[in-house]
Amino acid sequence: MDAESTCRSCGKALAVRAEPGRPGRSARYCSAACRQKAYRARRSGGGEAAGGGARSVPELIADIGRRVERLNPRPPQPFYADVSALSSVVSRLHRLARVARDAEAEAAEATEAAENVTPARVTESVTQSVTEPVTESDEVAFAEAVEPFRRELHVHCYRMSGSYDDAEDLLQETLLRAWRGRTGFRGRAALRTWLYRIATNVCLDFLRRHPRTPRPYGPSPAEPSVPMEQPPSMVAWLQPYPDELLAEIPADDPQGPDAAAVSRETLELVFLAALQHLPPRQRAVLILRDVLGRTAADTAGMLDMGVAAVNSALQRARATLRERMPGRRMDWSRPEQTSAGERAVLDRYMDAAQRADSAAMLELLAEDVLLTMPPNPLWFAGRTALSGFVGPALDPASPSFAGRWHHRHIRANGMPATAGWLQRPGTTVYRAQVIDVFRIRDGRIAEITSFEPHLFPAFGLPLTMSGAHR
Repeated sequence: MDAESTCRSCGKALAVRAEPGRPGRSARYCSAACRQKAYRARRSGGGEAAGGGARSVPELIADIGRRVERLNPRPPQPFYADVSALSSVVSRLHRLARVARDAEAEAAEATEAAENVTPARVTESVTQSVTEPVTESDEVAFAEAVEPFRRELHVHCYRMSGSYDDAEDLLQETLLRAWRGRTGFRGRAALRTWLYRIATNVCLDFLRRHPRTPRPYGPSPAEPSVPMEQPPSMVAWLQPYPDELLAEIPADDPQGPDAAAVSRETLELVFLAALQHLPPRQRAVLILRDVLGRTAADTAGMLDMGVAAVNSALQRARATLRERMPGRRMDWSRPEQTSAGERAVLDRYMDAAQRADSAAMLELLAEDVLLTMPPNPLWFAGRTALSGFVGPALDPASPSFAGRWHHRHIRANGMPATAGWLQRPGTTVYRAQVIDVFRIRDGRIAEITSFEPHLFPAFGLPLTMSGAHR
C-alpha cells in the first residue's frame, strides 16, 4: 500500500477522496486522535519524518529533495497524492522564507534609518538595537520560532476582525512587529503569550482605525413569510474560514491553548457575527478569557488594563453576547466532520440545484429558513419568501435564469458548506459563484449564509473549471 494512502500515525488505510482530482491538501491521519498523537511525538523528538512540527529550514529542504526524487507520474492517483504532500511541505517552506524575507527587509530599513540619525544607542529598549548587526541566521531562526503559532494567530485575528482577508493582513503586521521586538520574549513557554499580546494589539489598532458596526438589514425583496420582530443584523465584512486550515493547528492537549485556538464552536458564524457587536476592547477581553481560557491577570497584562477593568469588560461583553445569540442555540459541541444526515441533506440540495428542480430544493428548507448574503444587502426569511427568488433563477424558461450549477462539499467555520460554480447561458466554463454555509436542523436547512467566491483559493478550489473537469 502506498505510504500516502495510510495514516502516518497508526498505519491504517485512509479514506479515499470521493473526487480524486479535487484540489486541496491530502489527509495524513485517519482521525484527530492520530494527528494529536503524531504531534506529541514530534514535540518530544520522535514521530514521522515527514511531519509538520517545528522542523528547521535545512530539514524541510532535504525532505523536499527526497519527495521530488520519489515522484512518478504514473499511475495518476498516487502521483496526485505525492504532489499534494510535496505541495504542503513547499508551502511551509514558503511561509518560513516569507517571514525571513520580511524580517530581513525590516532589519535593513531600520538599520538604514538609524545610520541616518546617529550611529550610537540613545535609549534603552527591550527590543534589539537597530544598530546591532543582524545575520541571515537570525531571520531564519525567528521564522522557525514563530511558524508553529502562525495558523492559530491567524484564527485569533479572524475572530477579532470577522474577516479572512483582514486576518491575513493583521497576521503579517503581527509578525513584523514581533520581528522588531524579537528580544522581548524569553523562552518558548512564553512565546505564545507574547505573540498573542502583539496580535491582539495589532487588531485593536486596526479596529480603532477602521470602526465598523453591524446594522439591521433593510427591507427584504420579499415580505418575510415567518413572524420576525426585526430584520437580522448585517455584518457586511463577515467572511468564511476553511475548516481544513484548522488541521494545521494540532492540539497537543485537549484542554490546552492549541485546542482552544481551533475550537469550532467559537468559529461558527452566529458566534462570529455576535462578536462583531462588541466594542473592540470588550471583544478582545471576551476572546482571551472565554475562548482562549486566559486568566484575568494574563489578559490584563496583554491589554495594559487592570484586573478589575478586565472583569468589568468581560461581564458587559457576556451580557451583550447573550442578547445577540439566538434564543434557540444549536449544539455547540460540533463534530469535526459533516454527519451522514447532514451530508444526505446537502447531497439532495446539490442534486436539485444541478437538475434545476426548484420544488425539490425548496422541500429541503425549513419553514422558517433564513438566507443572508454578506456583503450583499439581500435577505429572505421563510420558505415561501425564498421561493420567489429560487424558482426563476433555476427555471431555464425564465428571463432570470442564472445557468447550470455544479457544487462540491466543503466545511467552513465548523459547519457543513458547499462551493458552487455556475455555467451561465451561452458560455462553456463553470465559474466560481458562491460559498454557502448551512445550519441544518431536524433534517432540513434552517439557515444559509452565502458568501462571494473570491475565497475559493483559500479552500483549495479553482475559480473556473471546464465541463470535462467538472
